Amino acid sequence: MSVIHVDQTLDCRGLACPMPIVKTKKAMSAIHSGQVIEVLATDKGSLADFQAWASNTGHQYLGTVHEGNVLKHFIRKANPDEVKEELKYMHTVTNGELLRRIEANEKLTVIDVREPAEYAFNRIPGAVSIPFGDLEQRWHELDPNQTFYMICRTGNRSDRACQLLADKGFTAVANVLNGMSDWSGPTESNQ
Repeated sequence: MSVIHVDQTLDCRGLACPMPIVKTKKAMSAIHSGQVIEVLATDKGSLADFQAWASNTGHQYLGTVHEGNVLKHFIRKANPDEVKEELKYMHTVTNGELLRRIEANEKLTVIDVREPAEYAFNRIPGAVSIPFGDLEQRWHELDPNQTFYMICRTGNRSDRACQLLADKGFTAVANVLNGMSDWSGPTESNQ
């Protein structure tokens, strides 16, 4: 296997979403177009996060190498004419709004796009687990005529999940802000 030349290595081991992306955005501003950054991460969800983030911003996701529990993500910085303005999904609800709708027994489905371990230990009762990394292959399991509330830990991964579903023709999708890190409603776990 050939050696991958990197211009900078960024250590994000032990950090959870959204921090690997936040730190990478900052590091990207310090390197030149065409240079490659290697991001070391242990968050399993970072694979889907980096793929979606690169696609959303114009940077080139080159690939990921797995070494034990460390994911080495390689991203090439875009040229100025390739950079896209990072979009945020426009339809959002707060945790409080979602809780009121759940308490009012509205017909809705909460899709939890976090990793399975996060979902297992703390989730909204009745939430459906579809990790963001699986959504591209599983979106067809969802009825585009239903209302979906996408949730993750902080609202970043669920933002990208909303964009993915909107691109597939879903119209009743909302991102839940600020995600499970700020959820004060009832939860359940596998315990």
